[in-house]
Amino acid sequence: MSEPHDVGCELALKRLVEFVDRELPVSEHDSIEQHLRICRNCCSRAEFESQLKQRLSSLPSEGVPPATRDRVRDLLKRF
Repeated sequence: MSEPHDVGCELALKRLVEFVDRELPVSEHDSIEQHLRICRNCCSRAEFESQLKQRLSSLPSEGVPPATRDRVRDLLKRF
């Protein structure tokens, strides 16, 4: 297995949602994880994203129009 490469804040934040959702290839996931271990700001943002995901997933989805759900998902992907 190859060593993870250095990742800067810009890339880490850009890929954060995919990281939290575990949608990145292993090598990219490891690189982002390594960055989060040393960068307090990005680590705080990752914690926020993770907690937000947990809270949103615990909310009932009944009665929410599909267009609203799609819009929220799209907004989350942008951040």
